Amino acid sequence: MAKILVACEESQSVTKILRELGHEAYSCDILPCSGGHPEWHFQEDVFKVINKGWDLMIAHPPCTFLSVSGARHLYNKDGSPNLERYKNQAIALDFVQKLMDAPIPRIAIENPVSVISTKIRKPDQIIQPYMFGDEATKTTCLWLKNLPKLEPTNIVGKGERTVFKSGKSHPKWYADALATAKSPAERRTLRSKTFEGIARAMATQWTKDL
Repeated sequence: MAKILVACEESQSVTKILRELGHEAYSCDILPCSGGHPEWHFQEDVFKVINKGWDLMIAHPPCTFLSVSGARHLYNKDGSPNLERYKNQAIALDFVQKLMDAPIPRIAIENPVSVISTKIRKPDQIIQPYMFGDEATKTTCLWLKNLPKLEPTNIVGKGERTVFKSGKSHPKWYADALATAKSPAERRTLRSKTFEGIARAMATQWTKDL
């Protein structure tokens, strides 16, 4: 049995599978958990619990100020730099670097295509949900410390896309999230979901040798 911290995870998607496998896993987020197990959740700053002797940390840092898709917000409409946005990006990058430097022997950090690749280092692996049984696309980058790359478990179709009147298209799961979310915060939560197949691959493959 391993002692595992799943950082920045309010959904408890990975935490619950780790618990199924018999590990002492805890989620941590500044938000209350929505996974139904508050007894397995630290609702506080992750750095307040990061020194509790974990064997493994799987971290999902917020991507709002990191993702490449949000780069357009770095400039104002008149073309001038959005200094507040740049400041928030720098804070987000510092948060990721501190996670990478945590005193934990095995670390995985997950994020979409982001400035982490250019400002810190390139990811060790890039995966998609359809490599793990979920018919969907969501390019996901992994930065790994003392962990193997994930092996695909069930390669399926890439899933449907929704085409908008503008001609732009999004994966259906993403378009549904945009349509159903009642607030920007809920939209961010839905967009950041960890697909079941990837969560299970993380939980099983990264704990085989623990």
